[in-house]
Amino acid sequence: MIERLLIANRGEIAVRVARTAKRLGIHVIAVYSDADSQAMHVAVADEAIRIGPEAAAQSYLDIEAVIGAARTSGADAIHPGYGFLSENASFAEACTAAGIAFIGPSANAIRTMGDKAASKVAMAAAGVPLVPGYHDEAQDPTVLADAAGEIGYPVLIKASAGGGGRGMRIVKEASDLGAALESAKREAQGAFGDDRVLIERYLTTPRHIEVQVFGDTHGNAIHLFERDCSLQRRYQKVIEEAPAPGMSEARRSEIGAAAIAAARAIDYVGAGTVEFIVDATEDGANGPFYFMEMNTRLQVEHPVTEYITGLDLVAWQLAVADGLPLPIRQEEVALNGHAIEARLYAEDPARDFLPSPGHVVAFEAPEFGGEVRIDAGVRTGDDIAAVYDPMIAKVIAHGADRDAAIANLDRALTELVCAGPTTNQAFLRRAVTHPDFIAARLDTGFIGRHAAELVGEPGEGLFAALLSAVTQLLDTRARAAREDAAARGEADTPWADTGNWRVNLHPRETLRIRCGEEERAVEIRQGAASTSVSFEDGTTMCLPDDLPHGWRVIPGGRVLHVISGGIQYRLEQIMAADVSESRSGGVGSLNAPMPGKVVRVSVSQGERVSCGQTLVVLEAMKMEHTITAPADGVVSEVFHADGDQVTEGAELLRLDAEENEE
Repeated sequence: MIERLLIANRGEIAVRVARTAKRLGIHVIAVYSDADSQAMHVAVADEAIRIGPEAAAQSYLDIEAVIGAARTSGADAIHPGYGFLSENASFAEACTAAGIAFIGPSANAIRTMGDKAASKVAMAAAGVPLVPGYHDEAQDPTVLADAAGEIGYPVLIKASAGGGGRGMRIVKEASDLGAALESAKREAQGAFGDDRVLIERYLTTPRHIEVQVFGDTHGNAIHLFERDCSLQRRYQKVIEEAPAPGMSEARRSEIGAAAIAAARAIDYVGAGTVEFIVDATEDGANGPFYFMEMNTRLQVEHPVTEYITGLDLVAWQLAVADGLPLPIRQEEVALNGHAIEARLYAEDPARDFLPSPGHVVAFEAPEFGGEVRIDAGVRTGDDIAAVYDPMIAKVIAHGADRDAAIANLDRALTELVCAGPTTNQAFLRRAVTHPDFIAARLDTGFIGRHAAELVGEPGEGLFAALLSAVTQLLDTRARAAREDAAARGEADTPWADTGNWRVNLHPRETLRIRCGEEERAVEIRQGAASTSVSFEDGTTMCLPDDLPHGWRVIPGGRVLHVISGGIQYRLEQIMAADVSESRSGGVGSLNAPMPGKVVRVSVSQGERVSCGQTLVVLEAMKMEHTITAPADGVVSEVFHADGDQVTEGAELLRLDAEENEE
């Protein structure tokens, strides 16, 4: 029996595997790189071992380091999660050679299915339907051109040794084939060290439908129904659901049988996913289906299968690795309701989904009981490193039917709070509530076809966000004034009044707020009975007593993270809002508005500075950001030096008010 399990991974999958292992009474060992010493997966484990520096090649991908950690900790099994070494046949062999159980299939199965060309040969022999195409070894351009001509355009070029969209090209005409082949081979060589490609017919209306399979060491193999993973960006999945909308029971049985045949053909043991491409042109999910590839590991989207079957797939993996037979037969697998998963990424959909690493100022998962599950790998205060996958969490919802699952997922995405890095949260909400998604009009071109609608309008909700920020700033100022008065023993005097009364005039001030790369001016006029706010476009409104409905402000140093239903604005106050008539204000802590490197500290402790004077220069993502003094004052403390790396919100220095001379 497995007693000590090392998880050779990080992030949410390491946390998820640890949760089941600990429930089963197994001692959990985490591994971590220098970037992850304080990560969530380290905190939830029973013990943790450092395996190298931040770079994955020197830590999570270092077979010797991982095996060494297993030996040092006395682990008798290793769970690879997904990604990193999970589909590395050499790693599986190294585990076996070290006398450590590998939670996964045999090295031979991994090698066969890891090579797209070899896997197609094996599947053809097993009678599994294949997309018409060229899967042979010869790579001469003339041979490939002849094959493409026989298949008929459009065709799809795919890297033989890898996936994730790298080395993949769509070719619509014969005249474009040569350049596409060169580009695909060059990318495949760089990504996988192997420039071999295969060519297949390109389906113009494809649906990506995969089947979860499980095998044991006793010759048993079953499937746990299918998942529809058609919503993708850059050939990578974003939203997955089970079962596939519109699939008939007859087709479900047929595609499940094909997946089992694929698993049996390679004597598959453990959890695996057989992926099919479906020609949805005429019959949707019931159109012709063809084998695409097999993932010889646990999938990111396995929670939707767990929801509709009521099974714990990680517990099954551990049991099978212990030599136990599968606990149920095919006819005993029951399908209950519908489940949908949305992947929350630190990325910017408006910038072609560019990764957006950074500091997580706040992460709050809603509580919905058994109908919503959130598998996260970060907590409030964690940092999302630029060197790893940008996935923050998976939001999974279940319902009695698909409509109920959609409603539960949208509610969860509305209430989830992830402040700090730019995310795709609002994008996901728009996707799952889009009329075509609700109607299950799905194919892999869905996101590209509806991109403008899903990304949303630039500046959506900006006025409400600015109004929220101003409301929060003025409330903070008033509260600070009351606390200051109380500290002076003047809590019950007129000097503690933070209302709007002034002698012979109504106070007026302008706040300058940075939003992205733009600066916005907001004018505040405080009257005897109310406060009004005016924006640059001429819009004027009364300042509410509370934040606008649905909006929330989360401070993060000088940056205010203003959020509502997945929409997030990072608003930075450029000038101090609390300049008073009696003394130079705007003093206190000055914090880093972003993660970055301290290029230069221009002042020292005890130095007197003037409003607008440069204090610190930060560098982040090859751009410099200057921190200036918001008011006259004296530098009382300096917390960082040139060359220091700082997180967003880190205190850089403290500025005290300069005492007025009598």
